[in-house]
Amino acid sequence: MPVHRFARTVRRVLAAVALAWLAGCASVPGSTPVRLDDTRRIAVISAFQPELTLLLSRVQDARKHSVNGVEFTTGTLQGQPVVLFLSGISMVNAAMNTQLVLDRFNVGSIVFSGIAGGVNPGLHIGDVTVASQWGQYLEVLMAREAAPGRYAAPPWMKDVQLPNYGMLYPRPVEVRKAGQSEPAKQFWFAADPKMLEVARGLRTVELANCGGNGKCLTHKPQLVVGGNGVSGQAFVDNKAFREYAFKTFQANVLDMETAATAQVAYSNGVPYLAFRSLSDLAGGGEGENEMGTFMNVAADNSAKVLLAFLAAWKP
Repeated sequence: MPVHRFARTVRRVLAAVALAWLAGCASVPGSTPVRLDDTRRIAVISAFQPELTLLLSRVQDARKHSVNGVEFTTGTLQGQPVVLFLSGISMVNAAMNTQLVLDRFNVGSIVFSGIAGGVNPGLHIGDVTVASQWGQYLEVLMAREAAPGRYAAPPWMKDVQLPNYGMLYPRPVEVRKAGQSEPAKQFWFAADPKMLEVARGLRTVELANCGGNGKCLTHKPQLVVGGNGVSGQAFVDNKAFREYAFKTFQANVLDMETAATAQVAYSNGVPYLAFRSLSDLAGGGEGENEMGTFMNVAADNSAKVLLAFLAAWKP
């Protein structure tokens, strides 16, 4: 074989080996993250399967990717390049897998769709909320009892500003961001104002009030844009705490993931917006918790508003 042909063959072999090694790095623990897709995409996140079902059914040119046990679906949704996946339930899962999608895909913005517990007594099951900011209500000091039934924060703990619920005193979370030499503390993480403005214009989305189980709401669900949302690693089904959360945080809704995704988005400089539909009243309704009855109605209502948003959004 001539020398030049031999050299060309060697280069091809080495290139193939290099590509195989890079592909392997996508799933080797501790390796440098490798992009699985270079298309600029919107990350569409839900916490668990019923919240993502309607959205997945609308994806065109779907392609599956798997990293660390998380299945990502790339394709087109409402004409937008997207990557859809389940974050998993609760704060650590949401933070970990939001960062994972940012590391492995070219994400320009993040949208979250799912269900939540209603905190604002003026809202109803099936309503879809789009909060303007999210905070972590379980980032707390557990204070010592200074007297029977009375609790006090240490005097040196200067970041305790919000009213307490028994021994629980909410605090801001420490966060780092590119361009900041020192970590900062903050409670609220704002949704992207441009995305929020598009959501304000979604007035024609038809929201359902009946589910496949034959159960129907007695009112017509509405879209509520603005206000606050709070998240924490607890399922809340307690009337007294619901009232505290509304009074203290002026929250419309309470869930277990969004504020974690919001913090990761903030740290990475990626705009985000969350759509959350009320599946229950977080302990404020009569009788047992309503989530098992109206979960699918709420999940689909949230997804419908997100689809309308994607159709209107111009990244």
